[in-house]
Amino acid sequence: MKIIILAGGKGTRISEYTKTIPKPMIKIGNRPILIHIINHYANYGYKDFYIALGYKKNIILDYFKKFRKIDKPFFHTVNKKKIRITLSYTGENTLTGGRIKRMKKFINKNEDFMFTYGDGVSNVNIKKLYSFHKKNKKLVTVTAVRPPARFGEITLKKSRVTSFKEKPQVSEGWINGGFFVAKYNFFNLIKGDKTILEKEPLEIASKKKQLYAFTHKGFWKCMDTFRDKKVLEETFKKNKFY
Repeated sequence: MKIIILAGGKGTRISEYTKTIPKPMIKIGNRPILIHIINHYANYGYKDFYIALGYKKNIILDYFKKFRKIDKPFFHTVNKKKIRITLSYTGENTLTGGRIKRMKKFINKNEDFMFTYGDGVSNVNIKKLYSFHKKNKKLVTVTAVRPPARFGEITLKKSRVTSFKEKPQVSEGWINGGFFVAKYNFFNLIKGDKTILEKEPLEIASKKKQLYAFTHKGFWKCMDTFRDKKVLEETFKKNKFY
């Protein structure tokens, strides 16, 4: 299965680092958070990654050195696991939904695919996530988690998402943790570069009863601020990643 990782945003809330490097390249421990995310999927046997580049794309291209060719797959080794990576430029100012739409060219029709943000790590069980998605036969599955309420809020009726609200002012309950699984037709809900993934596409899927949530009560952390980075570094030292 193909995994799309969004790695093109400007990361303005952690500008201490993103003035010089893109957020997915900020190191936690001895490697960029992007590599931690890839490694988590690889631990479950997923080995085909598509990185949606944007802001400061050359930093990510340089990280992979001799393999720095846009849209050309190459093999890379992470923790002794051989994986395939394709780096694709999705625009400097393209929004989250638009970046997913631009990666459509890599996904075959009638093929499920996964996607996630390039700044969030977790120990979510990817195999169980995909089994849940297949069992429910819906258009898209999101991983719902329970950290502080400053991200997209999900309201559930059993496993079905009844509403999806991005970053409410005050909120409690399940929130958007990334780690999505979708059917190919999910691309039809994304209009273009200016589409925010967490707005029309997921809201429409929810209204059509085509958005389900895989609930995860274990470790999950998004690196949104300098403080988040420090928390992640402490967590990594305790060996709590994946």
